[in-house]
Amino acid sequence: MIRKILFSVLILVLCIACHSKQYERTGIFFGGQIINPSSRSVAFYQGNKVVDLLDLDKNLRFQKKFDSIGSGIYKLEHLPEYQTVLLEEKDSLWVRINAAAFDESIVFSGVGASKNNFLMELILKQKSESDYLSTKYANSSLTFNSILDSLLFEKKELWIQMDSVNTLSPIAQKVTQAAYVYHYANIRERYALLRGAQWSVEEDSLFFGFRKFLNYGDNDLAFFDPYVNYILNFISQKAIDPSKPYFKQKQTTEFNIQRLKVLDQGIKGTLLRNNLARAIAFEEILTFENHGQHERFLQYYATINNSPIYLAEILALHNNISSMEPNNPLPKIALQNVSRKTVSSASILNNKTTVLYFWSQTQMNHYKNTLERSKLLQERYPNIRFVGICIQPFNSMVDQVQKMMEINPEDQFSLVDFEKASEAWVLTLLNKAIILDAKGKIIEGFGNFSDATFEKSLEDL
Repeated sequence: MIRKILFSVLILVLCIACHSKQYERTGIFFGGQIINPSSRSVAFYQGNKVVDLLDLDKNLRFQKKFDSIGSGIYKLEHLPEYQTVLLEEKDSLWVRINAAAFDESIVFSGVGASKNNFLMELILKQKSESDYLSTKYANSSLTFNSILDSLLFEKKELWIQMDSVNTLSPIAQKVTQAAYVYHYANIRERYALLRGAQWSVEEDSLFFGFRKFLNYGDNDLAFFDPYVNYILNFISQKAIDPSKPYFKQKQTTEFNIQRLKVLDQGIKGTLLRNNLARAIAFEEILTFENHGQHERFLQYYATINNSPIYLAEILALHNNISSMEPNNPLPKIALQNVSRKTVSSASILNNKTTVLYFWSQTQMNHYKNTLERSKLLQERYPNIRFVGICIQPFNSMVDQVQKMMEINPEDQFSLVDFEKASEAWVLTLLNKAIILDAKGKIIEGFGNFSDATFEKSLEDL
């Protein structure tokens, strides 16, 4: 009997100790494991700022105890992929990811896991709906709204169920609800951009009734993709000229200046405004055919944005694009050859007209298609050299694939530092291609390797 009493007391003491430890826990612990990694590190972002760069250990794991970051939305990046993570004080979170199927494989465990697993569940459900919804844009606004209402109600029921078994903080409630509310609001705005230009005042009023429930100045969500995407499309819808097709307008500098004007007049919150202006500026500056108009755009952007860091970033991008114009020498970056030796990009040229194309270890179907196109073009243009650039450092898996596919190793390289290389060469799409003359000067700095018209660029070389 005494032994039973002592055992009960011991259990009670342990429980009190565990409770005390949980109560006293401070900071945020975040760790994980990356299966089939595409690089040897992960980057941890708050907004557009890198909080930390964490190397994978020999077991492909990373971990970090953060004592000085606040609760909110963060991004975990494992190039070329990233995903949102919601972290709060006292969270102790572990994530497992298979980089070969990034989003589909993400599973969280530990304190703070339920809210993040809910966000991932929403993302996967919304991805699976995209093909279905793309077939519904021809429907009337009434029918389209009804379809979205049913999908929204379904996600709301999932949220209520999740909320009922978890004690969510106000910020966790806001973010997890925003993940589906603003996703479907964004689809409504996209529908209006494509279909609503000639609506009557009554049709406008009926369709846009959802807007009165939304917040247009929430700094807590300033870097949350569903919210940011919604606000950007809301701004576009307000900026559009109803007498002209949206797809023609969106390619013009004038339209993006008008978007900045709408932002300035209708959006609150300094953090949010600066991030939205930055996003609009990126869209404009990366529309390469508008390069001659970019000075005018940048002058207006400088009056809206009040972040010196963002302004410097946009100006640097503008300058990098200028350096990739024809007749300029290709900016030098560090590359790795198949022997794992670091070489200068200038040293890989061999006095021959050269096409650089790009691929990723996480997009092997794209790589296969790119190789097939490269071999076809090589047969048609034997005087041109085709060089593949992997955006991640090589590994043993790549060696095996290239050997099996009988690829010439002398024509394959990888980036040593993706961030620096992507800035210098303005790498925004895997389909990018760069054409160089025999002296290493740029003929075409912004080709699209998979585009049917790309071959025309090669015919006169």
